[in-house]
Amino acid sequence: MSANHRYALFLGCTIPSRYNNYDAAARKCAEILEIEFVDMQQEGAGCCGPIFLRSVDFDTWISMAAKNLVIAERLNLDIVALCNGCFGTLKEVNHLLKHDDQLRERVNTVLSESELPEFKGTIEVYHFIKMLEKYGLENIERKMSLRFEDLKAAVFYGCHSLKPSAAAQVDDIERPHLLEDLVEITGAKAVEWDEQLKCCGGPILAINEKLAEELAKKKLDSAKAAGADCTVIICPFCEVMFDVEQIKIESDLGIKYDLPALFYPQLLGLTLGLRFNELGFQFNKVDATKIRGFLKPI
Repeated sequence: MSANHRYALFLGCTIPSRYNNYDAAARKCAEILEIEFVDMQQEGAGCCGPIFLRSVDFDTWISMAAKNLVIAERLNLDIVALCNGCFGTLKEVNHLLKHDDQLRERVNTVLSESELPEFKGTIEVYHFIKMLEKYGLENIERKMSLRFEDLKAAVFYGCHSLKPSAAAQVDDIERPHLLEDLVEITGAKAVEWDEQLKCCGGPILAINEKLAEELAKKKLDSAKAAGADCTVIICPFCEVMFDVEQIKIESDLGIKYDLPALFYPQLLGLTLGLRFNELGFQFNKVDATKIRGFLKPI
């Protein structure tokens, strides 16, 4: 595999402030795969323009995203986003600006007032798992030194990677398979479970914590009933519900799930021979030590 795979890495707000383990694991996996990330935050990138802002102030939402897109254009690099929300916003705005001349002209006026270059539509936006698909699953397998044996995982895509718009989906919204495919190249088995495509509860956590926890509990119950040993997540807000809130639900209800919530690059990184702490497992709230017991040399 050639080493000339370079991307502009967009971390967004939540990952640097709450989930450095996702960031660390993604970067470490990229190093093994000879993928180079250029950190967009160091180039002046800011908030993506969260999707809820679209219905409140469309022009502000699209201009915030456009600023980040033109930074990547200046670098002449496609964007890779780890956060589902950031991916959904940046991917959709990139699509809108490429296909709506009047909107592009209006946004470019805003950008010029901030002394930013105009949007030209020269780059693409990928979620981390779409970047891996583009890299090639067979090429990832060649880099592995270990494989999981008998590990069952419940994969969870999260809403914003599948449903924000037709322009910003990582896979088929009714029967997605990419994350399952990525899990299964590690040797783990992706189990079928009833709650896989339903909301984790994260979007309403700050508004109605009780309802959010009820939704999260349904996911945990469903994953456990399907025989999962862990969950595999690609969204930081979903991780809040499967990891942090799992502990709270256990405490409040006097139950025990023992269901580690792994970011996908943490799972992948173990098969690439990376150490537990290199992948940030010490920051996972639900202890994931047992996962190592399923690893076998290739």
